[in-house]
Amino acid sequence: MPRNKREQDREEKRDSIIAAARQLFLDAGYDACSMSKLAAQAGIAPNTIYWYFKDKDDVLVAVLNKELSGRMAEYLQITFNNTTERLLWVVSQLQLASRLVSTVHARVQLSPAIDSWHDQFHALSEGILRLEMQAAGVTSDRIDALLKICVFTIEGLLSHPMSDEQQKNICQALTASYMA
Repeated sequence: MPRNKREQDREEKRDSIIAAARQLFLDAGYDACSMSKLAAQAGIAPNTIYWYFKDKDDVLVAVLNKELSGRMAEYLQITFNNTTERLLWVVSQLQLASRLVSTVHARVQLSPAIDSWHDQFHALSEGILRLEMQAAGVTSDRIDALLKICVFTIEGLLSHPMSDEQQKNICQALTASYMA
């Protein structure tokens, strides 16, 4: 049964707010984006945002969910030659959204909604990596420590700019450490 026009309009309006927020958060940063700026970018009245979102953190969570679902769909479609390529792809995608990554880490202690999203993101990422390690034959007694090392390494690559070659060398060393 087709959805009614009002429901479609509501979804389209919500999506346009999310798209405007994504652009502003990536271009200017979360802190520089007021709800008024967001409303202007989305072409709506400022109070309209509150019909769709509780607050700016709720908007950020919606942006993060949209980003994550898009990146996950792409991730599942790509065939990687090895785990190093897979890790490098993940790092490159996180670098494209570096302002969002920084915002999440800055707000995790301030916002229960962001903290919850961050925890779920780590659980999902670590779950995928855990499955890949198990498939590669990593013993269960090593997986938890190696997962943490992977997370710390990827977060380090995001916070300490380095060349593509350096990133590749680090990811190769990391994957070699758990493939051994």
